[in-house]
Parts: sequence; structure tokens; C-alpha cells
Amino acid sequence: MSKPIMSAHFESRVPSDVRLAQMKYAERKVKPEAVINIGIGNVSLPTNPAMMNRMFNLDAPESPFNKGVIRYTATGGFDETQEAFKNILKCEGFDTSNLHVTVTDGGSTGMELLIMGVCGPAGTDEKPLMMIDPAYTNYISFAERVGRKTVTVKRHLNEDGKFSLPELNKIEEVIKANNPGALLVIPYDNPTGQLYDKETLKALAELCVKYNLWMVSDEAYRELYYVEGSELVSIWGITDKDVPGIEGRRISIETASKVWNACGLRIGAVVTDSAEFNNRCAAEYTANLCANAIGQYIFGALAHESKEQIASWCKELRDYYGDTIKKVSKGLKDLEPGLIISSPDASIYTVIDVRNVVKPGFDAIEFVLYCAGEGAVEIDGVQTTLLVAPMKGFYDIAKGQSNPGSTQFRISYVESPETMMKVPELFVKLLKQFEASR
Repeated sequence: MSKPIMSAHFESRVPSDVRLAQMKYAERKVKPEAVINIGIGNVSLPTNPAMMNRMFNLDAPESPFNKGVIRYTATGGFDETQEAFKNILKCEGFDTSNLHVTVTDGGSTGMELLIMGVCGPAGTDEKPLMMIDPAYTNYISFAERVGRKTVTVKRHLNEDGKFSLPELNKIEEVIKANNPGALLVIPYDNPTGQLYDKETLKALAELCVKYNLWMVSDEAYRELYYVEGSELVSIWGITDKDVPGIEGRRISIETASKVWNACGLRIGAVVTDSAEFNNRCAAEYTANLCANAIGQYIFGALAHESKEQIASWCKELRDYYGDTIKKVSKGLKDLEPGLIISSPDASIYTVIDVRNVVKPGFDAIEFVLYCAGEGAVEIDGVQTTLLVAPMKGFYDIAKGQSNPGSTQFRISYVESPETMMKVPELFVKLLKQFEASR
């Protein structure tokens, strides 16, 4: 008897590089004594106290859930939840008077809405989303899911660990050749840890105005920067005073996941200064009905936090991550000087490039599957393995072209500082073990 046929899209699906190691490890029959999973940005810190208070007191008299009833919210979200996203921006010093918010089920759903809102018709090459490679892999995946195209300009990881942007005239050539609908930037970059300064954002904004593009900023890691003397940067800090014409074409993707340590809450938002875009975004989202109501209520606590409370919370996180990222990066270089480690400037990620220390034919995915499926080394007397994310899926590479991610990995600083300090020895030992096996 014949079987029903799946769609070509489903037939072509493979796990995201971010989840690849975790899924392979789950299949492993004989597991080592310990595993350190830094392949996914699954923050393990407690969430903000104001949010925690609501989470632990859903039956409080002021809670909308105190009688056990969980109803749909408006499609755009609770007014309070919308105000929470705006309050954070206001406390950071940005003008929110003309901003509109659609609350979504995590930043991921916001990404999908964004792509449908700025790109050409499904199944065509019209108005692709323009990204800066390597880019967060989910944008590529969501574009494929909804039948839209992406186009990229390429960064290169230099020997000093700095990712270099192509010259502006090269970016302009790509725009002219592909006529994108929007340019996506990630100022506190995932996956590279690169920090975009305000001058870079202004230069890119000028191109958006010149070629009539939406300018989209993924601001999941806003406030997480570690370069001494740096200022807080955001698309909301680029105004008509800086770049005439930029207002009315700005969109940001926001989330509770990273700065607010609430990955599993699945609350995000699309924020824009275009009332029309916001109205259409909410209209599209009516098919989803609304975002998670309980998550909205918990995140809504941030609508009432003061500027001082927001600033104090963010500084604590910067101090926490910045110290650990710098120590781990140094530890990797000390143990294997030939490694290229991306400069630890922002977000919660580091890219490791092994191109100078491995034999020809090395493939990052094979190493990740080896570590998850059979590799283990002794660390502090305990057999341990490491789960990391291969970088191949973070590059949008045409068939037949070489992928820089073949020798690169992204590590996420989501475990305790004590656990993270084991990563340099663990990574280097596993890499040597793998190389000896092939």
C-alpha cells in the first residue's frame, strides 16, 4: 500500500544547527557522566524579580488568572505588555511616543511576521530580506518556511578575531542587484558577538533611505555589550536628525528571552514607528489569535519598573557575561593558540574557528555529531562531552560555494561561570580526539 506524500518542503527539512547537537545526544545510547550543552542560547539565570513575583503569584487578587480562567487577549497583546516593551526603551533613553507594538509568541514569531511584511510574494525572488552573513540561522529557516528569499553580504572572520563588514559600496552593489525589501542588522550580534557602533548603523540607515528599504534591527541582546567606553546603540537611537527619512521605516524585533532571562516564556514583539505596518502586522497575526496570555502578564511587570531598576538589572548582566566571555576566550587561546576566537564584544556568543589547527576536509557538523554521539574526554575526573552549534547554517551560501562555517562553531554562555571555565579544556581535548580518529 502506498503512503501519503509529504510536501517537498517537509521532505527537505533537517534540524536547525542550533538544535542539532542536542537532538543527536538524545539518541545516544551510552551517555558519558556529564554533558555541557552550550549549543543553544537557553539562558539558565533566574528571570527579573518583578517578573518572578508575578510568575509565583498567578492567584493574587490583582492577577487576571486568579479564578483559573485563561482567555485570549487582544491580538496585539495586553496594553500593559505593549507598554512593558516601550518602558524598557524609554528607560534606555529612546523616544517611544510614536512607537507601535504587536506582542508575539517569542521573537521567533516576530521574525516570521517581519519576513511576510517586508518581502515580495511567496515563491518569487522579489524584495528579498537582506542580511549580513553570518546571520542568525532562524531568519533563513523562516524565509524558507514562508517561501520568501534572502540575500546576503558577507563578513569575514579575520585572524585577530574581528568580523569585517564589506565596504559600503560593496553593500550598495548587492542592494542594486537584488532590490531587497529590508535590511536586517543585529547590533549586538548573534552569532558573532560583534558590536555595531552608532556610526555603522547610521551608514546602513542611509542606504535604507537611499534605496527605500525597511531597516530592521534584531535587538534581543540590547544592553549586552562589553567594550569599554561603548554607548548603548539601537535602531531607536537613529532618528531623522541623524539620517533624514529613516523615521517611519524602522522595525525592531524584541524578546523576553535573553536580557530578561525568560527563554521559555515565549514572549516577543514587533516594534515599529510605522502605524500602517503595525496595523497590517496585527491583521496578519489575527490568524494566531494572540500571544501566550500568562507569559504576557508576567512580562507586563516591566511596564512599572523605573529607569534606575532597568539600568541596574542590565549592568549586573553585563558584568556577569562580560567577565566570563573574556576568561573563556582567553582560556581557549592559551590552550590552543592557533584557534581564532571572535572578539568578545557583545551578546552571549563566541565563534571559534579551527581552520588553522585541523586537517583538510574538516567539517564542523561531523565534529558536532561526533561529540554528541560518541566523543567524551576526562575533565576533573569525569567523562564529559560538549554540545556546540556548527556555524554552517548561519551562512546563506549558494550551492557549490565553500562555506566558512565548515570550520566554525558558536558557543553560548548559558551555563554557570564555573561550568563555562571547563569549556576551553573540553573543546580542545575533544577536537584533538576527533582529529586523531579521522
